Amino acid sequence: MEHSRCCQVIEDSDRYWRRRQGLVIRYTHSGSYRFCYSCRGKPGGETPSLLMLHGFSATKDMWLALVQHLPRNQHVVCVDMPGHEGTSRTSADDYSIQGQATRIHQFVQSIGLDKRPFHLVGASMGGNVAGVYAARYSAHLSSVTLICPAGLVYPTDSEFISLLKKQEKSQKEEPIPLIPTTPKEVENMLRLCFHNPPKFPQQVLRGLLDNRICNNSFYKEVFMEVVGEKSRHSLQENLHLIKAPVQIIWGKEDQVLDVSGADVLRMALPSCQVVLLDNCGHSVAFERPRKAAKLIMDFLSTHTKKKS
Repeated sequence: MEHSRCCQVIEDSDRYWRRRQGLVIRYTHSGSYRFCYSCRGKPGGETPSLLMLHGFSATKDMWLALVQHLPRNQHVVCVDMPGHEGTSRTSADDYSIQGQATRIHQFVQSIGLDKRPFHLVGASMGGNVAGVYAARYSAHLSSVTLICPAGLVYPTDSEFISLLKKQEKSQKEEPIPLIPTTPKEVENMLRLCFHNPPKFPQQVLRGLLDNRICNNSFYKEVFMEVVGEKSRHSLQENLHLIKAPVQIIWGKEDQVLDVSGADVLRMALPSCQVVLLDNCGHSVAFERPRKAAKLIMDFLSTHTKKKS
């Protein structure tokens, strides 16, 4: 299969799954800044609306497998994070965790999601943003789910963090493991992100690479921003300001952000719900979508009942 055809197949597959799940792509603006998002259902149902924030270098389609297992009448919104996919690409200020939280709040206001409290879900980098958002805009939230979030001081280094530290010491120009430049590096990235990585033929690995490689300079800019001093521990620094009920979901075999981060959250947020998933790595939304969807809905129902 030629590379361009392979890229097209990947795009067509996402389009097919969006359509099958009743997700519609929409755009909204805050001034001249454009947000791209997919959504299904209407606000005002029995449970609060869900807003999903994806991780570094992913897109709103990261949530497709999980959304498939949510009730059909659940109002759900999946947004492309600042600079990613269909959302405006601007400058480093918007890519810091605080900058991303500010932009997400503009998005929330632009689609009227702030008219009633909603439930915020964030994974990895999106989990860092979700936590900071919860600290800054607590009045707008009913509750929060953080899925293996970035932004903490982890008691144990993950394989990924160990690799980064090694690279820092050697001072050699080496590829960042989450920004692949060859099919082999794509394979290594999948091995890092999944407990049981999917096995793809070379053409598919090349197609995945072709879909990403034109964005690599942008990914590097975002990466340097989120691991920089201003953002590296943003979630940790804001935990004491989070007032909404918090749910933590983490894969026990996470090699990107170590599961020991769950203990940090448990200590700082004693009333939070912590669920650790066996045989699951960093990509919870891909590896355990049914389980994650059920956990989120159960948490939502419990806290909706408490308030009524």
